[in-house]
Amino acid sequence: MVCGPKGTEELSLSPCSVCGRYVELFELPGRAEKYCLQCSADIATSDLLVTEIDAATLAGRDTSPLAAEFAALSARILLRSQSA
Repeated sequence: MVCGPKGTEELSLSPCSVCGRYVELFELPGRAEKYCLQCSADIATSDLLVTEIDAATLAGRDTSPLAAEFAALSARILLRSQSA
């Protein structure tokens, strides 16, 4: 919050880096951008999926289910960003 003259207060919000909504934003470790709650959850999930896909690839396991989940999540994030 920013305090103005005589104690007036105005809420200073920045837009979400993905969807552009002006709401409370959250920081994710290792990222400079800030995201709304919904987008931050999707970005964190995508980071975890990438880690799991890499681990499964190195272990020689099938990555198809993880890759399909990642593709669906990516499409949802892209759709949200384009509708901003």
